[in-house]
Amino acid sequence: MKKIVVFASGSGSNFQTIVDKLHKKVCEVELLVCDQPDAMCISRANNFGIPVLQVNLKDCESKVHYEQIICDELNNINPNLIVLAGYMKIIGSTLLDSYEGKIINIHPALLPAFPGKDGIGDAVKYGVKVMGVTVHWVDVGVDTGKIIDQESFKREDGETYEESKARIHAIEHEIYPRVIKDLLSNMN
Repeated sequence: MKKIVVFASGSGSNFQTIVDKLHKKVCEVELLVCDQPDAMCISRANNFGIPVLQVNLKDCESKVHYEQIICDELNNINPNLIVLAGYMKIIGSTLLDSYEGKIINIHPALLPAFPGKDGIGDAVKYGVKVMGVTVHWVDVGVDTGKIIDQESFKREDGETYEESKARIHAIEHEIYPRVIKDLLSNMN
């Protein structure tokens, strides 16, 4: 069975969905990597018995050292795919050099528009009529990697930020497991 590692920083709703829909059915979720010691995604992983590597950048000598700790653990697993699911750190050269072409991310906007940490808020402030979700390969830029899939919706007149955010999350929970499954099925 194919192996994935999920990186998350917060509540872990995408992590939960990935585990619910794919773990032990399509792939093994071998590890959760988290950079926040109090993140809810850690409790979710613990509930499933999925190991957690919690590394805080502040406790490391440098970003290279931080990523080397993660790479050392990943090298023991040799994952087919690394899945960023609300991971709020930019992937640096240490991870990219080791796992180029194996790291994907989900972004709550229709890239290339509204990259960065607040895709939903930026799109709402801009007043877009169409919003959506992008799954893409991770490269050296911020949300600049080759697009794998996108899904969009038309915002309703008067739709609030919270309503748009809820619609985005609902799409994420459908598109991400589907893309992961498709990618893994096409890997040797």
